[in-house]
Amino acid sequence: MTPPAPSDRSPSPRTRRRPPSARTTHRSPLLRLLPGISSQRRGFVLAWWGFALTFGGMRLLTWLIHIDVAGVGDVQAGGVHIHHYVWGIALLAVVGAAGLVNRSARARAWMGLAYGVGTALVVDEAALLISLEDVYWDTEGWISIALAIALIAVAGGVLAVTRGRRTAAKDRDRHGGDGSTGE
Repeated sequence: MTPPAPSDRSPSPRTRRRPPSARTTHRSPLLRLLPGISSQRRGFVLAWWGFALTFGGMRLLTWLIHIDVAGVGDVQAGGVHIHHYVWGIALLAVVGAAGLVNRSARARAWMGLAYGVGTALVVDEAALLISLEDVYWDTEGWISIALAIALIAVAGGVLAVTRGRRTAAKDRDRHGGDGSTGE
């Protein structure tokens, strides 16, 4: 008895391939959130948002700790307060190490977000790092706020001004150097 010809067998559900149009793509939530932004730029945009939101969130959290809201308190290890710049430095170290290797667009997006969060954790306590005293709620603590607002404004301005611009070199490479489409 001869086996049936390959065209006579119906493919099993495990070996059957879907047509390309029916395939679903699993995109990162960060890629869906910023669909019109190039993968090279997305990390910078997410770093900016991560910085701004983390800075605001940390100011809110520390204010809640400062006014003694029930259930909200400092992070401590062995009775010693762990300032949030420590977590920021650790996160920046991880992002820096991960950045030493070539990464996918998805990884670069997550690294950008983590970079912004880590930087905000450090900048929020810049006044403490400058004076080596816990001046978070003192007049000297405003250095951190001024620095963070300046960084948010400058980075946001740069991102806004450079939005959608291509360098002349990229245009020349893309169009064959003479302004033609190269087709």
